[in-house]
Amino acid sequence: MYATAAQPSRPRAPGPPGRYGLRNVAKFVRDPLVFLRGLQARYGDVVQFKLLGTPYFVLSHPDDIEAVLVQHARVMGRDEYVEVLKRALGLGLLTSDGELWKRQRKLTSQAFVPRRITEYADAMARVTDAGLTRWRDGAVVNLHAEMSRLTMEVVAEVLFGAGLRAEDVALVGHSMEEVNAFFANSPEALLKIPARVPTPRNRRFAQAMRELDGLLFRIIAERRRAPPRDDLLGTLLAAQDDDGARMSDAQLRDEALTLFLAGHETTALALAHTLYLLARHPEIERKLHDELRTVLGDRLPTAADVRALPYTERVLKEAMRLYPPAWTTGREVTEPVEIRGVTMPRGAQVFLSQWVVHHDARWFPDPERFDPERFAPERIKSLPRYAYFPFGGGPRICIGNHFAMMEATLMLALIVGRWQLALEPGQHLALAPSVTLRQRGPGLRVRLRARPRASTPA
Repeated sequence: MYATAAQPSRPRAPGPPGRYGLRNVAKFVRDPLVFLRGLQARYGDVVQFKLLGTPYFVLSHPDDIEAVLVQHARVMGRDEYVEVLKRALGLGLLTSDGELWKRQRKLTSQAFVPRRITEYADAMARVTDAGLTRWRDGAVVNLHAEMSRLTMEVVAEVLFGAGLRAEDVALVGHSMEEVNAFFANSPEALLKIPARVPTPRNRRFAQAMRELDGLLFRIIAERRRAPPRDDLLGTLLAAQDDDGARMSDAQLRDEALTLFLAGHETTALALAHTLYLLARHPEIERKLHDELRTVLGDRLPTAADVRALPYTERVLKEAMRLYPPAWTTGREVTEPVEIRGVTMPRGAQVFLSQWVVHHDARWFPDPERFDPERFAPERIKSLPRYAYFPFGGGPRICIGNHFAMMEATLMLALIVGRWQLALEPGQHLALAPSVTLRQRGPGLRVRLRARPRASTPA
């Protein structure tokens, strides 16, 4: 609820004490997931505290999340961490603001109209199918590494077409690991240590970015000289605004890297977490496989099949509820704003945590249980709009959300339709949240079991 005449503003919301919030910093760095859920459990849906002297607010009620993302979107800018993200992503959609963001959003949206998204489906299925031929019955593989490899190959094909060689994919994989290591709550990222300070991690990060930039600018230059291609980069190259202007090389680089990171990292995590949950819940895996066998048989899935796989979609959505790849969304207040009777000053940082809200028993009873039927149509109707927001919301909702869901659905259909994955003894998922909700350590080990070939439906 928002402030009315009968509901005067409070001077501040409840929260942990501390003028500078040094203890809060220590707790956040130690385990941000436990820290944020603990704040809600102790103080409620609106929590105020300090981190390094900066006021922070954690909002955990769906109505308040909608207020930030929709009603008050005009006065909610990028959060302060965006300055760190700019070191990698430049001024892409994830990091830009104001008129630049509006222009880039309009140009980039031309690559994500429904017709274009549907056209990407064939490449997604074809590349996944080819990638799975490397698997061998009885082999033990690293689940997270394999999902990262497969999604990287898929996104590279959809984004760049034939523009990436095998050695390029390997370079991107290595460089992205360095980038992710930098953002994984390293002191350099958390404390915003300037890039010019030659710490070992800063140097490795800078080298990774030089390699990525060299590759991306090379591809962009080659594509400008070549005939147009019908892939995602080709669409971005051809995109024009109202006065006929197109993106510069720097803008193309920023958007391409943003889309690569978003399309690769988040989908890989969603698939790895889904397969982990299926390995622990064989009854759900059997139901999923039955749907895939009935609808697809042995053929490759297409965009048209996505709507015919409702249980597959429910499984993915439930996995992203339990383990949201984007586990928190941040904003910075650009003008004082009042929400639920609390005035948030200009410059305050706002946390909206998918991790916290998706595990709230008010919206999801028995929240730690893996239950895809939560997303059956009749149950979805009872959920508040922002009790589930894996792709954010409002004007800044992830531009590739439909792309990502189709990609994940097609890839999951191929994997589960042809393979059964069993966790090796002693394997347990531990989380290490950074920009995304990554796994702690090298990843889970699973044993591959090839399924008998099915007949293709008539």
